[in-house]
Amino acid sequence: MKEKKAVDAILLLADGTQWKGKSLGCTGTNSGELCFNTGMTGYQEIFTDPSYYGQIVITTVSHVGNYGVLNQEVESKQVQIKGLVCKEFSDFFSRRSAEGSLQEYFEKAGVVGICEIDTRELVRHIRNKGAMNAIISSDILDVEVLKEKLAATPSMDGLELASQVSTRDEYIMKPDKVEFKVAILDLGVKRNIIHNLVSRGCECKVFPYDTSFDEMEAWGPDGYFISNGPGDPAATTQAVESVNRILDRDKPLFGICMGHQVLAQANGIATYKMHNGHRGLNHPVKNLITGKCEVTSQNHGFAVDGEAVKNNDQVEVTHINLNDGTIEGIRIKGKKAFSVQYHPESSPGPHDSNYLFDNFIQLLKNA
Repeated sequence: MKEKKAVDAILLLADGTQWKGKSLGCTGTNSGELCFNTGMTGYQEIFTDPSYYGQIVITTVSHVGNYGVLNQEVESKQVQIKGLVCKEFSDFFSRRSAEGSLQEYFEKAGVVGICEIDTRELVRHIRNKGAMNAIISSDILDVEVLKEKLAATPSMDGLELASQVSTRDEYIMKPDKVEFKVAILDLGVKRNIIHNLVSRGCECKVFPYDTSFDEMEAWGPDGYFISNGPGDPAATTQAVESVNRILDRDKPLFGICMGHQVLAQANGIATYKMHNGHRGLNHPVKNLITGKCEVTSQNHGFAVDGEAVKNNDQVEVTHINLNDGTIEGIRIKGKKAFSVQYHPESSPGPHDSNYLFDNFIQLLKNA
């Protein structure tokens, strides 16, 4: 491909600090919440994960784009991030199986990015100051104009975004031999989650984020899955209502990431915005039931209130984060319902957390 000439670009944070670098992707201006991911690989999966919708991602790995893109490595139908910040960006790729460059991919998706900045300094800055909004521009270099545009960017706190990434229409994915029917409430579901369920004999019907319990139940599912998704989980009130109905019927239920937070809320447990979220491929989580530790993939900026969980006699903590002690998994006493904050389908262990899908299948068998 013909190399696109990079132009000057600027990254402005909500606290007024700024970094100057070179453009990548499209020439333009985009804003969103700034966060960082510490994974060493898997950038295409990150960029297409619906949970990143509305965010600008900093990749802490030094080189991005060097293995190109491949259609089978996407987690949704489109790129979900608003922008990318990295140290070194490669227009060219060396992987033989790649189907194109990341630069071309971003141009088609309308992603604005900045490179050739000190990402270590930037990550240290937001680690200390906390997550905040930011704006990237390669066509407006007037800081005062950018400040005005940045001020109009909504805070992630209280923001409902599941409606922006959820399917508009119901659809079904199923294996050759169907053993169970699972209704998926799509708050921003990743494709590999569906694959894990289908590969275990589940016919999956994916429903829009605001589908009522009665509508899903009319399909006659054996169990329910509540997906990951972007935004503030406290704003997903319809999903909480549906989960309450599922619990009342005592149907098997499994939740991941936002699904974990929604299950907590359905049991009267609040969520809160973290100083900095968990985003990476090597977060240590301890399973309190087995005593074993898992290497996990994570992507979340909100968490469930640990004290509220411990004070709720209907909820049992099953997993904790060994870095900061946050709640990584719960199950509801006397019910067939459990959830985890991390992403077992991402397989960073690579197989440490596969048992969670198997546990759900066992609930379906015993129901």
